[in-house]
Amino acid sequence: MKTTYSRTESVWQRMNNNEKKAVMAYGEKYKAFLDKARTERQSVNFIIEAAEKNGFKPLYDMKALHEGDKVYWNQKGKSVILAVIGKEPVKAGLKIVGSHIDAPRLDLKGNPVHEQDGLVYFRTHYYGGIKKYQWPCIPLALCGVIYTQKGKKIEVNIGMDENDPVFYITDLLIHMAQDQMKKTMAEGVTGEQLQAIIGSHAGKQEKVKDAILTLLKKTYGITEEDFTTAELELVPAMKSRDVGFDRSLIAAYGQDDRVCSYANLEALLAAKPGNKTQVALFTDKEEIGSYGNTGMMSSYFVKFVMKMLALQGSGALLDFYETMEKSEMLSGDVNSCLDPMFPEVTEKDNSSLCGYGLALTKYTGARGKAGSNDANSEFIQKVRQIFNDGGVAWQIGELGKVDQGGGGTIAFMMADWGCEVVDCGTAMLSMHSPYDLLSKADAYETYLGYKVFFESN
Repeated sequence: MKTTYSRTESVWQRMNNNEKKAVMAYGEKYKAFLDKARTERQSVNFIIEAAEKNGFKPLYDMKALHEGDKVYWNQKGKSVILAVIGKEPVKAGLKIVGSHIDAPRLDLKGNPVHEQDGLVYFRTHYYGGIKKYQWPCIPLALCGVIYTQKGKKIEVNIGMDENDPVFYITDLLIHMAQDQMKKTMAEGVTGEQLQAIIGSHAGKQEKVKDAILTLLKKTYGITEEDFTTAELELVPAMKSRDVGFDRSLIAAYGQDDRVCSYANLEALLAAKPGNKTQVALFTDKEEIGSYGNTGMMSSYFVKFVMKMLALQGSGALLDFYETMEKSEMLSGDVNSCLDPMFPEVTEKDNSSLCGYGLALTKYTGARGKAGSNDANSEFIQKVRQIFNDGGVAWQIGELGKVDQGGGGTIAFMMADWGCEVVDCGTAMLSMHSPYDLLSKADAYETYLGYKVFFESN
């Protein structure tokens, strides 16, 4: 068994050849997921399809729950929960891994189409924390749903196929950017300038906007009014790629937090049934505070657990709280790792390192740990022992230097119900960019860590 904790040897240096082959095979499957699941809706579709192939059924179709039953909960097509019922009753506590499936992007405004000087644009409003200057000059795909006036739902996915057109946000050429270059990086590109070109061609007697709207009507059956009720997202159209001569890293859009979400899915499907009920949670809206009825601030997780309890004869609210107090959770979200090109923002000895394993993070938050869960030592020790016994390579990592920045996860929300929670996910570089970077070894160890956690007592 490889050494599980080290800050001097990378995971690659600790692995044997068979383990390295497993890492590379996992990386191929993970990249396929990334290229198919560009949005939270697409992620839910992927997860449910995989779950149903493995015998999962909607919880609402169940009349009772017994050991070994596999169930799922679809929350409005944008969040999903999977569960495998354990030997012990649900009220004895749950083994939970929670991750999120939304990612920073550009959402279309309600009235997005407009023409200016011969070019037609989509107006957008960015979602989540982004560096706005990173989004011009890259190919963008349009994904989401739009409803016609008659209520017909149209699934939109334009730009990921090699034969599809893409969309594009312009930037100034360097020869004319003297004033722009004097601005701060935060001011160089404004939110209102994040408008994507969608066309430029028209007949002699029509405006370009009218020509584009006619094309949309003819091709997709969409009118301009239909955009007012649509949920459409512009996401990077670049597919995931191996990075480095040794192919040891992956660059892709949306790896925060789909690296943990894919590991969560694969771990639950591969885990041996345990004494406790195993729960894989995939939630929406984390990047904007977990609000809305598909985010963790809503009640859908409570309802899911109470429904399971009711199917086993325990449906009171008190039963829910007592269940959660006996539950344990890994909050599966990514962490930053030391970037040798920007070392000044991290404190090396307490920063995650790329390629050194799954990252355990006792606390997140900002300044004096504001907004943090701050996990209990007793639970961290238990998780450490689970990883060591299971041969999982792990490390610790804070989110930057003290007072440098900060961030948050869903950990504190789950802890509010009395659950033992610690943040535990993959460390990555260039987080929240259109093309994140991480180690294949770290992604694989994340999967292994979640799997042995599900299987533990």
